[in-house]
Order: sequence, then structure tokens, then C-alpha cells
Amino acid sequence: MREHNLGLALRLVAAADRPVSRARIAADTGMTRATASSLVDALLAANLVREVTLPPTARRGRPATGLVLAAGGPPGPGGVGVIGGIGVELNVDYVAMTVVDLAGSVVVHDVVVGDQRGRPPREVLAGVASAAHRAITAAARVGVDVCGMAVAVPGLVDAGAGRLLLAPNLGWRDVDVVRLLTRGPRLASLAVSLGNEADFAALGELSSAAPGAPRSFVLVSGEVGVGAGIVLDGRLFRGARGWSGELGHVTVDAAGPPCSCGARGCLELYAGQEAILRRAGLSANRTSVMGGAATVQSLVQRAGQDDPAVLAALRTAAEALGIAIAALLNLLDVGTVVLGGIYAPLAPWLQPVIEAELAKRVLWARLEPPEVHTSVLGPEAAVLGAARSVVSGVVADPARWLARGTPTS
Repeated sequence: MREHNLGLALRLVAAADRPVSRARIAADTGMTRATASSLVDALLAANLVREVTLPPTARRGRPATGLVLAAGGPPGPGGVGVIGGIGVELNVDYVAMTVVDLAGSVVVHDVVVGDQRGRPPREVLAGVASAAHRAITAAARVGVDVCGMAVAVPGLVDAGAGRLLLAPNLGWRDVDVVRLLTRGPRLASLAVSLGNEADFAALGELSSAAPGAPRSFVLVSGEVGVGAGIVLDGRLFRGARGWSGELGHVTVDAAGPPCSCGARGCLELYAGQEAILRRAGLSANRTSVMGGAATVQSLVQRAGQDDPAVLAALRTAAEALGIAIAALLNLLDVGTVVLGGIYAPLAPWLQPVIEAELAKRVLWARLEPPEVHTSVLGPEAAVLGAARSVVSGVVADPARWLARGTPTS
């Protein structure tokens, strides 16, 4: 029961938009004040929450104190640091690292540029482990002790086994990512999870949403490939095996060109970055925004200059996106679409066409038109979502993390 109540108290603090008093924890949870106060003392001792002075009221007496999630800074009682999480995004031409504290604020961020394709997974992941250890060490210097790591990859994963099953754009198949990352001493004691990049990007958007924002949406993320992260009622929908969201391989033209997946006319062949660049007459390098390529900036610049070839390529991509997204919305009954990855900076040209396609193709559009928004996080959505997924696990079940003891870096 105490473990359950610890979680209740911490989740109440995490969900509040202002500091929470001990009295409110007792009132909102039905605990006695003594029980609530005892739980708060345990959370304070573990440096999961911190006390702040509440604004003065008309009442006389000692200033009231409230509770907030612990952020980076000096260690708490007994030298205990703030629990944090590290997110890693492994993509075709970069590895991004982000460490967040328990409140979800970024304390370390780094991007290592380098082409991963054609390189042995063992070699690539050894470099990832080294970079992650450097980020964890840097976080420890500002009072954040990393308790876990989540890795975002562009492909199908078996999350339970920690394996990347298939990543065509990396050229990887059946790679035991978690085992390779934790085989050395640097990350051996760290809890490591694995997930799809679009799923983590959707979690990043969810964690950054403004109060009152829709709790159900589809994040459509485009870069070298095309993926979708599906959030239903505030929860990520991964599917029965964790393989949902492969929007890039939805057929938009059954008579279209062959795809590397074995089908024909897949969305990726019309709306993927490489396809857009080729139709626009630009160099179709399989590179990304985070990898330092200027390809998307070039598209934005030329579209702004009304370049006919670029505008035609973007219209073709938007029409194909509209067809695929409409099918998804008809199946899921979700009313909000978020454009992420390369689609965010290209939204001024893509969004009107996508909205027109959705108006024609979504059955219930005349009753309630779907809304199309732009990502608030841009290319950092996946790595930030991965990092915040770690600390969200702590907030959901603080007793489990406390039982492990404070991790060492």
C-alpha cells in the first residue's frame, strides 16, 4: 500500500501546474495528513521532489510550502542527486543524446554527426555507448543521476527483447541493440529500453503539449523514411507487437513504382525526403536535418521563391500524405494530425493540400474537420521523447526506482 501511495503522491505533484501542498495531497488522495506527510518526507529524502515557498496569503503565520518535481542542481539530503533519464536517437547520419532531469528539463544535449550506413552495428553501438557515458558524466556534474536510457531507432523493434528487427535505411537486420550497448562496463548497470523513433517523437510531443491540447493525435514524421506515432487518450499505441505506425509503407498507388519493402506505390516513394528532392531536381542524398545536411533548408528556400519544380514535388508529396493519413484517421477516429521531421519546416506548402485531401477522404470531415498542426519540437522530438519516457517511468512507479538505490555514473 505504501508503494502505491508513493506513486499517487508523486504523480499528483507531476501533474499539477503549480506547487502542491501536503494538505492538498492528503485531500486529493483521501490519505490522512500524517500519511501524506510521511510519504512526502520519503520523496524529499530521495530528492524526487523539492519544497518551494508558496505565494503569501492573507493568513498570518509561517509561509506555506509547496512541492515540485526535483530539477537539476545541488544534491538533496544525504548527497542524493536528482534522478534523470537519457534519450538516444540513432539515425542514418547522426546520433543524438539528451539527458533530462525528473521535471523533464534538458540538462545535457549533444549530436554526433557521422554516417552509420554500411558500418557494423557492433562498431556503431560501441561509439554510442561511449557518447552516452560522456553525456551521463556531464549530467552528474550538474547534480543529475541518470537511472535509465531509452534508444530511438528508425525501424521495427522487439521492445521486450531489446532487438532491432529491421531498419532498411540503416541496412540493419536482427541486431541485439540493448545487449551490445550494455556489454561494456560503462552502461552495464543502466536500465536500457528500445523503441521506434516515431513513437518516441509522439511521446515528446505529448510531453510538451500545452494545457488543453488534444490527448489523441497522430504524429507524422518524415525524414529519410516516413513514420507515424499514434497517441490515443494520452497513451502511445504501439500495436500488438509494437510495430504500428509504419505509414511510409502504406500503398497510395497500387500501380506505382516498386519499393524496397517488396510492395509497390508506398507513401515513402512519394513523400519521403529522397523522393521529394528527386522530383524537385535536387540532390537526393539520404541525409537528415540533424545530420547537418542543408537539403531541407534548400527546399524551404526554393519553395519560398516559388520554384515550380519544388512546388510541384511538394504538392505530390502532400497529396500522397493526405491519402495515407485519411485512411489512418478513418480507421482510428483521431481528429488531430501533427507534422514532424522535415514536414514541420515544409508545413506552409504541405498543410493546405493535406487538409484538402482529408476534407475529401475522411468520412466524418464534414461533421468535424480534422486539424493539422506543426510539431513544437522539430527534429529533437524523438530524442527528447525517449529521455522523458525514462523519467515518466520513475514518476509512475517511484518505489521501484527507490528500491534500486541511487545509480552511479
